[in-house]
Amino acid sequence: MDEPATDADAKQAILGSLAALYPWTKRFQSRPVRDYAFRVFEAPAPGPAPEIRPRSFAKLLAAIAKAARRNGLSTDTAAEICRDFEKRRVLQTGPHLFLLTEPEAYYTHLFSLLGLSAHGCSTYVSYAVSTVNLVEKPRKGPGWLTVDGKPINVFGLSRSRMIGYSLLAGQGPYRFEMVPVEPNAEGEALALLRSLLPQSQFERPAHAIKAANLSLWPKLFGGRIAFLQIDDEDIADLVTDHLSDADSWLRTRLIEHPNLASNILDEIDRLAASPWSGWLARGTDFFWLYENGKRLPLRLRAGELVQLATGMKVSRFAATDILEGLANRRLIPNLLLVFLVLSILPGVRALGGSHQPIYYPLMRYVLCRALEASSADPDLRHALATDDLPGAWGHRVIECEDDPFESFDRNWNGTSDMIERIGNVSLSKVCGSMRSFVSDPSWLELHSRLRDRAIAPTDAEWRFAAS
Repeated sequence: MDEPATDADAKQAILGSLAALYPWTKRFQSRPVRDYAFRVFEAPAPGPAPEIRPRSFAKLLAAIAKAARRNGLSTDTAAEICRDFEKRRVLQTGPHLFLLTEPEAYYTHLFSLLGLSAHGCSTYVSYAVSTVNLVEKPRKGPGWLTVDGKPINVFGLSRSRMIGYSLLAGQGPYRFEMVPVEPNAEGEALALLRSLLPQSQFERPAHAIKAANLSLWPKLFGGRIAFLQIDDEDIADLVTDHLSDADSWLRTRLIEHPNLASNILDEIDRLAASPWSGWLARGTDFFWLYENGKRLPLRLRAGELVQLATGMKVSRFAATDILEGLANRRLIPNLLLVFLVLSILPGVRALGGSHQPIYYPLMRYVLCRALEASSADPDLRHALATDDLPGAWGHRVIECEDDPFESFDRNWNGTSDMIERIGNVSLSKVCGSMRSFVSDPSWLELHSRLRDRAIAPTDAEWRFAAS
């Protein structure tokens, strides 16, 4: 592998690195993207099923059904979503909780529909990370939207109420103000979008965006596929279900086992000091603290979750205390815990973006190393080692310059035609410049490490990527 010299070279370097780490993807690069979508949305082949798997999957189905009812879907639709998901245990986990008209979200959902429609599915479940901040970079993030090329302040918040505040901030109320920051930015597209968004007030920005997406989905994608979007509050309820069960793996292993949690954290630290560093770090230990509208990291010390910055004790690392924190939304599961209950324990394939295809296999490795050190769950370790394609690249696959607002002027047949048109484009072409990869220093460093053989697909750290 040579050092990339141009953007085109950088893209080819990324595709080469992906193919090196996921050899099965190489044959799809020149084929229509629909073929790749078909493969990643194909139901995972059945494998070993330790007792923890069906129990965890049943809890996940219950959480999906509860979320469907909370979002106003009918009982029949909720049941259909659960039946489809039980048959096809694949979950899109890539996009953050953006409005559907944000291109990054729109084209990922379009990719998902490519795969689902190819399999004849009529429902779609997507997990959207909502622990992110309202602003992720200047005028970018869930609190901002670009309409007709001009930035729009989604909730009309001041800079001081956006910087550092999370989508799960509870200092409401919030409503869709859609305030242009430049003169003469009012136009038909913005007026149309305002008319389609809910006019009510919401306790949290995440609640507002989920409600808006339910309204926008049929306008953008038609009514043939029922859509359910879950986020970190739904996962908090799912973790609550696990911890309320005295015999659950999450309670008996992660919380009550004398050293498994600390072993996991130790393995993350070891990974951070290895050539695979930079992909899985201890942002927070198992839970985030939410206080005064902000997300704060915690550390597990001597059986206590303490605030990283101050050392203040927040909660005992015990089921009763954690359940209380989850109930009042003071504690929210971190990404490792999210993937434990959404994918690793229930045996669900997770599709993600530019970072997830790397950090998710490393999560699985860290868990298995910690289980080995604790002499725990050999059946689960074997299942993880033999899973059929446990994770794959499925977000930011389509890079397109077309404005999603144009879909408002189409009916479903127009969107269906768009799916057909994009589906026929080769994977290597439809991914465009892969700007989310080539502009990422982590990916350039990964390419260099692969080239210099500092890391390799045969490394122990990579053995849980795919069977």
